[in-house]
Amino acid sequence: MNAVKRRVLIAGTFDLIHVGHIYLINEAAKLGDVYVVVATDRNRELFSGERPIIPQEQRLEVIKNIKNVKDARLGRSDNNTLKTVEEINPDIILLGPDQKYSIEILKEGLKAKGLNHIEVKRLKTYYDKYDLHSSSLIKQKIVERYKKNS
Repeated sequence: MNAVKRRVLIAGTFDLIHVGHIYLINEAAKLGDVYVVVATDRNRELFSGERPIIPQEQRLEVIKNIKNVKDARLGRSDNNTLKTVEEINPDIILLGPDQKYSIEILKEGLKAKGLNHIEVKRLKTYYDKYDLHSSSLIKQKIVERYKKNS
């Protein structure tokens, strides 16, 4: 008899896919089937003050086609994160090492919705084998090169 795989939820903008994103997905896959929520352009702008480089539909299509991603969807337009979690009903939520989301606040929200069964973890390690291991570092390199060649 096959055991049912645990559902692992990860979320992010996934702008300019890089090795850190692949690392997060692969680490999540070690825990179970990976479900990804891709931030909408609007919510990313509200959260960080800037829109992603790559439009949301394109970022979603890329994520859906990455090995170890079982399913992916865009975040809600109302940014109701807990409603999305409720719909996916994961066993684990895995936050990236640099995601600015409080585990305590997330756990409180889950408890208030009766979703106490969901384990919340944060990946503690960065994949920094290469210099360009984040979207911001890639963008910075592009700007530097553009300025140098102008």
